[in-house]
Amino acid sequence: MKFKTITTLACALGLSAQFAMAQDCAESQWGKDDTIGAANRVTPENTLKAAALIKQGKSMPLGIVIDSNTPAFPPRSLNLQVVQPNQQGGQKLTQFGYPGNYNDDILQTWIGIGSQIDGLGHLGEKGYYYNCLSETEISAITGLTKLGTHDIPPIVARGVIIDMAKHFGKEVLDAGEHFGEAEIKAAATAQGVEIREGDVVLFHTGWTEGKLDSDPTAWVSGEPGINVDGARYMASLNPIAVGADTWGIEPIPPAPGDGAFYGHVVLLKENGIYILETMNTGPILRDGVNEFMFVLGQARIRGAVQMIINPVALY
Repeated sequence: MKFKTITTLACALGLSAQFAMAQDCAESQWGKDDTIGAANRVTPENTLKAAALIKQGKSMPLGIVIDSNTPAFPPRSLNLQVVQPNQQGGQKLTQFGYPGNYNDDILQTWIGIGSQIDGLGHLGEKGYYYNCLSETEISAITGLTKLGTHDIPPIVARGVIIDMAKHFGKEVLDAGEHFGEAEIKAAATAQGVEIREGDVVLFHTGWTEGKLDSDPTAWVSGEPGINVDGARYMASLNPIAVGADTWGIEPIPPAPGDGAFYGHVVLLKENGIYILETMNTGPILRDGVNEFMFVLGQARIRGAVQMIINPVALY
């Protein structure tokens, strides 16, 4: 009788845990084994459509140049050392068959610096990440066992830029200034931008061009961005990725009632949509372009949570 009671209690606790998990996460629309989320929307058909957007034969980097002075979310930092192995005192490398010399480099860095892609294992809630994956299951100190950025396939898609600075009549939005569904719809309509399923959608706020060089401390201390309402609206449009010319895409300080960086949870955990941070959107807009072919093939370091990137806009 006692054994039966214990067994019944254990089953009840197990069902309760499963019910709690079901409340905290939702299974991927691509199935319980899915680990790439919205990257499933990269298809040959969409790639061919994106290629048709190349009209001028121009390319523009979407990544910024970074170094040890680039401000980043604390405590992130970067340190680069250039060395000449076995060449002390001016020694030449005669094993090359000639008096050779070369430089090599050692990089010690947090990966979440500068222009980057946030993978689906970056932000979660209540111990869970995308597709109901538990932190106890995937978060090894040697690298994520699932949801690592090395698994993201090359992202080739239609890219669009929505100029939110223009919408608000400013060169640079203010820190904490935010926008949601209504503002995004109004800006896109006025600028003739149609957001389609499988797009990469970037928001221009003017923040990085206006602040990074002139006031790096202010740049990393706050930012304008998309509020939680806007993140949920973007998720409803089924893009592959959402990004901005800011270091975190959401406003800091957060919009009233929003948690800090909760848009990350909405996009990454709840919808498997990637986040692109510190995108260099200004030069493309000044070229009169807000629709282009977006191409990204990130470095494939196994188990990485984020990755420094330099995607390219072709138009």
